[in-house]
Amino acid sequence: MLGTFAVGKTSLVRRYVQGIFSDKYLTTMGAKVDKKIVDFEGKSINLMLWDLNGEDRFQGLSMNYVRGTAGYLLVIDSTRRSSFEAAHLLQQKVEQELGPLPFIVVFNKTDLKTPWENQDREIRQLEESGWTIMYTSAKTGTGVEEVFETLTQMIMNA
Repeated sequence: MLGTFAVGKTSLVRRYVQGIFSDKYLTTMGAKVDKKIVDFEGKSINLMLWDLNGEDRFQGLSMNYVRGTAGYLLVIDSTRRSSFEAAHLLQQKVEQELGPLPFIVVFNKTDLKTPWENQDREIRQLEESGWTIMYTSAKTGTGVEEVFETLTQMIMNA
């Protein structure tokens, strides 16, 4: 789980693993690891979900946390353009350090309807460049299962 602060990484993991949502904001310090066992094509797969602290400029993101990862979710707050811009930089940094890995750009907080100017055009450009884009709301649960299932499938088929 990568993205700037307050995009909903922890809320997405909690919704997926525990089925709950809380309005209380707790800053993740360092990394929090959760585990979920899922069935994929008749096999039990252990997903280790690393929820990393969000940093605006990502200078503090330790590549030690992401080494060995099989794939990642790049989470964006659908109401904050700054989180979109920061996601580009983070994706470039991860790819530069680790090479190409399966990832999904997740526009979270879709239950809140305040998109930024040119959002549709910029999202279309990402899709045209080959990025997988999905939409979620940790609050309502919309799209949460699907995004983790899709990433699991991408990892298993890589």
